[in-house]
Amino acid sequence: MKIIIINGPNLNLLGLREPEIYGSETFETYFQKLQLRFPNVELAYFQSNVEGILIDKLHEVGFSYDGIIINAGGYSHTSIAIADAISSIKTPVVEVHISNTFAREAFRHNDVLTAKCKGLIVGLGLDGYALAINYFLQV
Repeated sequence: MKIIIINGPNLNLLGLREPEIYGSETFETYFQKLQLRFPNVELAYFQSNVEGILIDKLHEVGFSYDGIIINAGGYSHTSIAIADAISSIKTPVVEVHISNTFAREAFRHNDVLTAKCKGLIVGLGLDGYALAINYFLQV
């Protein structure tokens, strides 16, 4: 099984950025733990702060991977273009947010990607990614 995690803007700063919300672990360290936890899954990781590059990556992997886990960061609330890209591909997508976006600022309560995804995992920290991998292993 091939699963890719695609992270959007500012997630390259995990471990440094607002540790009271996002924790103190870098995503690269967490990703290594995921690889050890799921040795039978071919896991890939991609991060970009640029909307168009995220769309290009969705197009690139959206017909050949078994699952996509996306945390589009702030683009989750604004990017019709990323939502359209998710609609355009065959690979199922699960959306993950580290923080509980519904317990934060009101503008974060609207998520334009969720309706295009198989599901949404919010507020469970980095473990939301592992839960998404488990979902793909069970379907």
